[in-house]
Amino acid sequence: MNVHLQNEIEKLKKRILTIGAYVNDAIKDAVKSLRDRDPKLAKRVVDGDVRIDEMEVELEEECLKVLALHQPVATDLRFVVAILKINNDMERIADQASNIAERSISLADQDKMAYPEELNQMLEKTQEMLNKSLHALIEMDVDLAREVISEDDEVDDLNREIYKLTQQSISRQPERLSCFINIMSVSRQLERIADLVTNIAEDIIYMVEGEIIRHKN
Repeated sequence: MNVHLQNEIEKLKKRILTIGAYVNDAIKDAVKSLRDRDPKLAKRVVDGDVRIDEMEVELEEECLKVLALHQPVATDLRFVVAILKINNDMERIADQASNIAERSISLADQDKMAYPEELNQMLEKTQEMLNKSLHALIEMDVDLAREVISEDDEVDDLNREIYKLTQQSISRQPERLSCFINIMSVSRQLERIADLVTNIAEDIIYMVEGEIIRHKN
């Protein structure tokens, strides 16, 4: 066993979990800013995206360094490749969180209104999926990763329902068009986060079992 390589792999795992924690906080704060109509918190999410971008670049450089210096094979190679992909998806999730925070800032200026219950369900389900994917990554738990993948359809269904409900609301209250468009945008961002979390779950399965399941039914 290459002790130096195993040490580097442990460092990569700690780094990706640190990024995951930052991303998880960004999602939580973006959602809280939306629910509490808190533009200051939303702005902190937007401003914090820069740090996550920096961490993503730093981890990518470390992964490339490990590939160049240690030339891992088999399981170790799969691990490094999967970390590279998960790292990229984490950064993209943070971007979506920032987009939600921006919508939150816009909605804070509007007259207060109740969000569709389906949007609240999406918020909770998306956070749950992200938490499960991080736990699956820590434990290398492929069963939990597959559970995350199976939950993506539920988020897709909620997104479609919100789209229909919002269209109906626009026809009834056209004067609130801007508000409804922002709600549709938040729904779309959450649906995209669920897709990216699903990618992470698929990469965890690849990391552990060596099976590429993306695009499979």
